[in-house]
Amino acid sequence: MPIIAFPSAGNDENAVLDLRFGRAKNFVLYNENTKTFSVVENTQNMQANQGAGIQSAQNILDNNASVLISGNCGPKAFRVLNAAQVQIFFAEAKPIIELLQDYQQGLLKKAESANTEGHWV
Repeated sequence: MPIIAFPSAGNDENAVLDLRFGRAKNFVLYNENTKTFSVVENTQNMQANQGAGIQSAQNILDNNASVLISGNCGPKAFRVLNAAQVQIFFAEAKPIIELLQDYQQGLLKKAESANTEGHWV
């Protein structure tokens, strides 16, 4: 069962998805085995001049996430995550708990390629 990562400025399942992947303050993680949420800081990338997406992708991998639900994922981060077989789904800014339910019900569209414009359909 996967660990699902959600970029967010908040620190729990009621926080709204941050559409910025690389510069999100935190990643809220949901472990489908234990049915629990946890938070991983991503603050080191908030002010990065470059490479925030790749560093955030590494942060996702370091925390064993196999699914990312995000508003955006640029080309470099997308390549890193795709090479590691992380499934990426684009979503709109709404509470993480709602997005988790959407994912579990198969309502989110799997990303075929990177995006940076906030267009996920």
